[in-house]
Amino acid sequence: MRLLNAAVFALGLLSTVLPASAAEPVRRDLLSLSASATSEVTRDVLTVVFSTTKEGSDAAQVQAALRQALDSALAEAKKIAKPQQVELQTGAFSLFPRYTPKGAINGWQGTAELLVEGRDSAAIAQLTGRIGSLSIARVSYSLSREQREKAETELSSQAIARFRAKAADYARQFGYSSYTVGEVNINADSPAAMPVEPRMRKAVAMMSSSADEALPVEPGRASVNVTVNGSVLLSR
Repeated sequence: MRLLNAAVFALGLLSTVLPASAAEPVRRDLLSLSASATSEVTRDVLTVVFSTTKEGSDAAQVQAALRQALDSALAEAKKIAKPQQVELQTGAFSLFPRYTPKGAINGWQGTAELLVEGRDSAAIAQLTGRIGSLSIARVSYSLSREQREKAETELSSQAIARFRAKAADYARQFGYSSYTVGEVNINADSPAAMPVEPRMRKAVAMMSSSADEALPVEPGRASVNVTVNGSVLLSR
């Protein structure tokens, strides 16, 4: 009897809940829309990765050669280092054995890297011709945080204005006199770093063997986009 009473009580609750949910009216005055703004901004941060590979039969000698090459490059790079203008960072420094087909160690090989990055692209380009102990491995241009945030602030204002203009126009076309902004999301696309162009790779290879010559670089432009997605409640 307890189980029967519980089942009857549950069915009673279900009968009272279902009609209420089924009777909820469909909102016909809620409009979803989006607006965006885009701008082309000059990339202002140049990154050059220098590297070298050393081989030998003795691990200590290979490691010493890597340190010497890295120290020489660092000494030259520190001459132009400036906070927020030219930043230095040591990259990968690895040493590993080489094996014969039978599994015996027959030598050692190591790699060292130096990253130079900053807004003073002219100084960094000149530096590439003065570092002889390391060769140029990668070159890329990116957008600084300050430049990106400045662009996003300006574009957010434009995208929001376009969102409101769209809302007002659609409200009028649907026969409503005004609207109220509901839930809104603002998203910004962060542009990725731009690697060196294929035609520039030849120049990079030539620069590795040409001392005292600046690396030819061109920053290019990055596309920054801000999108506003949301809903508005139309009213008469």
